[in-house]
Amino acid sequence: MRPVGSKYLLEEPLGRGATGTVWRARQRETAGAEAAVAGEPGETVAIKVLKEELAHDADVVMRFLRERSVLLRLAHPNIVRTRDLVVEGDLLALVMDLVDGPDLHRYLRDNGPFSPVAAALLTAQIADALAASHADGVVHRDLKPANVLLAGSDGSAEMHPMLTDFGIARLADSPGLTRTHEFVGTPAYVAPESAEGRPQTSAVDVYGAGILLYELVTGRPPFAGATALEVLHRHLSEEPRRPSTLPEPLWTVIERCLRKRPEERPSAENLARALRAVASGIGVHASPAQAEAALGVAALLAPDPAPATVPGTGGDGGAGGGDADPTQVLPSGAGSYDPAAATSVLPSTGGQGGPGGQGDPTRAMPPMPMGAPAGGPQNPDGPHPWESQMRAARDRNEQTQVQYLDPTEDPLRRRPQRQAPQQPPQRPQQPQYRQQPPPYAQQQAPQRRQEPPPQRYEPQRPPAPEPRPRREPRPRSANPMKIPGLGCLKGCLFTIILLFVAAWLIWELTPLQEWIGTTRGFFAQVGHVFTSVQHFVQKLGG
Repeated sequence: MRPVGSKYLLEEPLGRGATGTVWRARQRETAGAEAAVAGEPGETVAIKVLKEELAHDADVVMRFLRERSVLLRLAHPNIVRTRDLVVEGDLLALVMDLVDGPDLHRYLRDNGPFSPVAAALLTAQIADALAASHADGVVHRDLKPANVLLAGSDGSAEMHPMLTDFGIARLADSPGLTRTHEFVGTPAYVAPESAEGRPQTSAVDVYGAGILLYELVTGRPPFAGATALEVLHRHLSEEPRRPSTLPEPLWTVIERCLRKRPEERPSAENLARALRAVASGIGVHASPAQAEAALGVAALLAPDPAPATVPGTGGDGGAGGGDADPTQVLPSGAGSYDPAAATSVLPSTGGQGGPGGQGDPTRAMPPMPMGAPAGGPQNPDGPHPWESQMRAARDRNEQTQVQYLDPTEDPLRRRPQRQAPQQPPQRPQQPQYRQQPPPYAQQQAPQRRQEPPPQRYEPQRPPAPEPRPRREPRPRSANPMKIPGLGCLKGCLFTIILLFVAAWLIWELTPLQEWIGTTRGFFAQVGHVFTSVQHFVQKLGG
């Protein structure tokens, strides 16, 4: 167990998300007047402990304290109530009511999609929670099934969705944590204006509600991909496709929520009203009037004339400023600055290499960081960190060089050559020297010396491969024709002949012709039958 402040004690983790870990905790003593709910000793609560990098950011801590009153006053039956906020050293935590039930993402994974009526009624309650938060000027910005808790999902009571993690996206949107190429939210549920960095309003929550409604009915979000960049591109460029099992009134609501232009989306209040009209009109027991009202649901989806803005995204009317921007330090003498004055020439400042050094006016590198790098103390005489990065990039690029390769040296293009059989080494022939006869033998007749015939060396041939054993022919079948299947012409002809012979034998060798009362032979009777059939056909033709 781990204490949080002096009033709470962590017991066991319940889940872990992108911004922190949710713990089951117990209250040790009654909270003070600064908390929204005082509570009682021994009461079970849920505490979300934010990540350390959030707690180490001074801007996040200041926003955490500044928005304390905003988060504590959010009270709605479909919103998980924030009871208290704890700031203790490097720890930031939100104390909330404990909802005994799974989140909507896990429920979908375990039980499958909802029916259109159930999905419309469930999303209508979530839209009620969004309408209440937008009225207080709070935009969720990360609406997804994982942030919706289901109370009563065990069947003991009616399923009651509760929206959680209000303000977490706002706290995570810190200049020290969020970069220009990043956004706050989940790629599958992010609005196009959030992905592009445009001004954001409460319409981003309506877009997320439309994707959540689509996923409740189909079991998957409308836009998916292998990477986050692919998902964002589909949010910006593609239109959602209507599933064949989706009723037309419900698709009208989803299509209006997923408009690319935020000013064309309905408000959260109008969305809740439209969803309840659709749920009553597409049910089994709907009256004709309710069905007609559901078909005309587009008239209820009016846009919000005054949407709640998200500070710091440019949607509050400022030029991109807001409480999400870092604090700017004004230079000395800023009070005497005249914007209408002539452009002044900055004096050349001393370089960092030592006193009296001059800065390079053509230097395009960013300034050296003031703090010491993580690897060790700052070295003003060494290379700039950006120079080291560019040098490493050049080294990586120099590893791959394009050079001309002779086709004869290319192992992929060179044709294989057969190697000649290896010959045994031949003995070198020693030169033969003619010996001079001795002086005493000059008077004798010269005797001719017999030389041995030259030996010829033939290369050793590889042994001939052993002959493969000859296969013995299989005994041919006595009846090669395939009679049972009649799958060939031979079988058909043989069957016809067999039937003809059998009929002739039966006719001639049995008293069949006597029983029929004719004295004709087999061939005469066949000709008589053929003539009768011919006359009958001619009669029909006539």
